[in-house]
Amino acid sequence: MSDETPICSAKGCRADAVWVLAWNNPKIHTPERRKTWLACEEHREHLSQFLGVRGFLKDVVLLKEWEEDSGGGSSATDG
Repeated sequence: MSDETPICSAKGCRADAVWVLAWNNPKIHTPERRKTWLACEEHREHLSQFLGVRGFLKDVVLLKEWEEDSGGGSSATDG
């Protein structure tokens, strides 16, 4: 496991990530594919709205829950 603290995906933000925003662009991804952005408390709503208005947002999960569900061995940043 990495000692590096995941940071928010919002442009210019260096805050610790708290949330995982799982998304999928149906025009280019298979339905089961999940790309991920990380978000701090401040940017969770903004990033969720950005993805949601495009119909891409699939799920918003606490980072610690996402890591527990995925076995904790992989990074949540994928997109």
